[in-house]
Amino acid sequence: MARDTKQKDFLTRLSDAGEDALTRVAGSQTTTRVVETIGGMRERLDDMQKKVRGLDELEKRVAKLEKRIDELAKPKRKPASRSRTAARKRTTTPKSPPG
Repeated sequence: MARDTKQKDFLTRLSDAGEDALTRVAGSQTTTRVVETIGGMRERLDDMQKKVRGLDELEKRVAKLEKRIDELAKPKRKPASRSRTAARKRTTTPKSPPG
């Protein structure tokens, strides 16, 4: 039983010391700054998420514009030309009257 009492005393003292340490840490200015910094980081992270979501829409728009530019940059096809041998016009010289 003496051993159980010593162990309980040790655990009680350890528990009390832990509580005191937590109380001091929670009340310090450094802890307050850390908590405020974490809160600020959360807000900034939310802002960044909104911006990243907007990037998807911009990427789609850029892809459409690139496609249009590629289509405009392609050389236009010329209409098929007719066969010149069959369609050649004959030029005739006026014949002089016999005489």
